[in-house]
Amino acid sequence: MLISRLAGKPLGSSQSVILDELRACILHGEVPPGSPIPVDGVAAAFGVSRIPVREALMTLIGEGLVDHRPHLGYRVAQMTAQEFGEIYLVREALETAAMRVAVAFARAEDDELARAAHAALEDAVAKGDPRAHHRESRRFHLALIRPCRMRRLLHMLGTAWNMTEPLQPMSHLDGADRQLLHRDHAGMLEAFVARDADGLIRVCTEHHRRLQTFIALLPQHTGLFAEPD
Repeated sequence: MLISRLAGKPLGSSQSVILDELRACILHGEVPPGSPIPVDGVAAAFGVSRIPVREALMTLIGEGLVDHRPHLGYRVAQMTAQEFGEIYLVREALETAAMRVAVAFARAEDDELARAAHAALEDAVAKGDPRAHHRESRRFHLALIRPCRMRRLLHMLGTAWNMTEPLQPMSHLDGADRQLLHRDHAGMLEAFVARDADGLIRVCTEHHRRLQTFIALLPQHTGLFAEPD
């Protein structure tokens, strides 16, 4: 599956290009958790030796996107359902901390970016496009937190968020669940532009409680989680 996704990539690519391409395939959900990553096949697709491929994979291991086991090779990282829920708890803590600061620093241009992200998300929900909903949901959340200008916190949040991306959790929800989540987004946008930090955190907290409820049901729908040890 991965090799077919890499077809047509520029031969002789640098390690950074290989890294970016592999990361994109994983984050976009094109290669599900647990999928093997054949070093020789990736090297052949880019027309390079195994060395830059392995270097790229080592970076992705550090990002929590790839696992490696002796004699089993490299695979897109899997986590248990419990670990997946824990990552969402980490995301909630980081996101709410960033939002409170972001409200204090936000300006009119930040409001416009948030409204544009919300409009794109609304369009994805209206069209019933689960992949677009997943993508635009992240864009919307980031629009509400970027004004905090807390570079290290945003990096930590981005890393935690990326770890859940291979499963594309929002794409597994049904239309009614996506509508409920989108209702929360409308409340978050309203509080953000009103500079109502307490209101924003309140809606965001409820939003994450709803997410946790939906996440608890995901193993029944996907079968993509690792079995607990």
